[in-house]
Amino acid sequence: MTDIVYPPVVAAARASFLALGLKIDVVGADHVPTSGPAVLASNHVSHLDFIFAGLGARKSRRYVRFMAKKPIFTHRVAGPLMRGMHHISVDRAHGAQSFQVALTALAEGEVVGIFPEATISRTFEPKEFKTGAARLAAAADAPIVPVALWGTQRLWTYDENSSLKQRGVPILIRVGEPMTVGGDEHAATDELRARITDLVHESQHVYPDDGAGQWWQPRRLGGTAPEVV
Repeated sequence: MTDIVYPPVVAAARASFLALGLKIDVVGADHVPTSGPAVLASNHVSHLDFIFAGLGARKSRRYVRFMAKKPIFTHRVAGPLMRGMHHISVDRAHGAQSFQVALTALAEGEVVGIFPEATISRTFEPKEFKTGAARLAAAADAPIVPVALWGTQRLWTYDENSSLKQRGVPILIRVGEPMTVGGDEHAATDELRARITDLVHESQHVYPDDGAGQWWQPRRLGGTAPEVV
């Protein structure tokens, strides 16, 4: 697949992050296959997660084709960029069509990115996972690469305190070992959620900023994020 739009978008994003002084720490990038199909599955706490999850695949020189909601593709500015980067539009009224497009991308040896929670977690803890990642991986005979993001919620999420004007925010990206899907997509989904949750908790444990009393920290860890949404 020819990429004309993706490289300059990545370069612009990285330049912006440098200007903001973001402290991006990626661990486990070697787990992303350097060739062949793979499903990259990440937790979801920010509107920018597709960018940061994609950074987890840069060491392997892979461009991730993320599955995203259709309204993003109809946006005046974001739409052309999303289409130019060959991301995959998800129309919930025609889910089978989106699934087939993703499956075709995998058959062509691409990495497809998906957020199994299907929406941003307002509590910043992993929500229940949909089975889409496991179904895709099983149908394409591809591994699932679990990814955990932490700190991205401080930049742009549903909370009014998030801001792209913040400088020096630590961003942790943790890539786990690839997993294979057997014959039970529900069991595989449970395992995927457990793996990503472990990676999220590890990231929270080593995060350099104190989140006590902070809006971006889960209640479980002494923050003031919503308990249940």
